[in-house]
Formats: sequence, C-alpha cells, structure tokens
Amino acid sequence: MRTGELARQAGVNIETLRYYERRGLLPPPERAANGYRVYTAAALDRIRFIKRAQGLGFSLEEIEELMSLRPAKGRQRQRVRRIAETKLETIESKLVELENIRTALRQLVADCESGCEDGDCPIIEALSQPGKLPEQSVSPAPNDEAAGQQPAADSSAGN
Repeated sequence: MRTGELARQAGVNIETLRYYERRGLLPPPERAANGYRVYTAAALDRIRFIKRAQGLGFSLEEIEELMSLRPAKGRQRQRVRRIAETKLETIESKLVELENIRTALRQLVADCESGCEDGDCPIIEALSQPGKLPEQSVSPAPNDEAAGQQPAADSSAGN
C-alpha cells in the first residue's frame, strides 16, 4: 500500500509516518518502479502497536525498546514487565500530583467564590505571592522536555 493509504488505515498523518521512519520505528519501505513508497501489512501492524503503546503512556523511546523485545520470551518478558511496571509507577505518581493540583484549584475557586466581588482576586493573589497557594499544592511542574514530552508538528507526529 502507498503512503497515504497506510496513513489513513493507521489513523495518522503522512508526516507521522516519515517521523517514525526517521526515528527507526518504521523500517524504510520498498520503492515501486515509479518511486512511490510501498508499505506492507507489517508496517500497518507496527504503527498500530506504536499508537496502542502511546495510548498507554509509553514514550517513543520506551516503545522502541518494547519493539526490540518482540517476540518477548524468557528474560525479554521480564524486561517488558519491568518497563510496564515503571510506566505504571510513573502514572500513579502523576495521578497523586494531579489530585493535589485539583485540591489546590478547588480551594482557589472556593476562595474566589467568597472573595472576588470586593478587593483583589484571591486566585491572582495566590499565584502572585510565594506561600499563598493552598497546602495541597505541588511543586512547579517540570518542563516538557524533562517530563518526556516531545514537540510535534501535529498532534500525532511525536506522540
């Protein structure tokens, strides 16, 4: 199948396919006599694997490692499990952080409901001054790069 057909069936755009090729997640396709790229069903399966893994929160680096362990047997299965356990721990930690953020925001909103009519806005004041955020507040979020986020030209390119 050609590039556009593969992208359509996989639910990604063409730039995503090229990105995956550059990263080595997708092997370079054969070329037809006319120069068009020709992909196999295995390429579609690979992209679907990548998208499902991303849906579970795995980074492209982790996905690359998981793909290198296919088919997982013996010690490889143990490594796959460790990767999944590490991802689970990360997600559980993020959930705690998000719960703390939600608690802090709820308190800020409640403060605003009772004090926004007169004087300064309690939300702006809390954000402007050190030590004014509710106690449940978490430390500042890490920047995108440190959090494993990858910049992308579109919503499906690097994620």
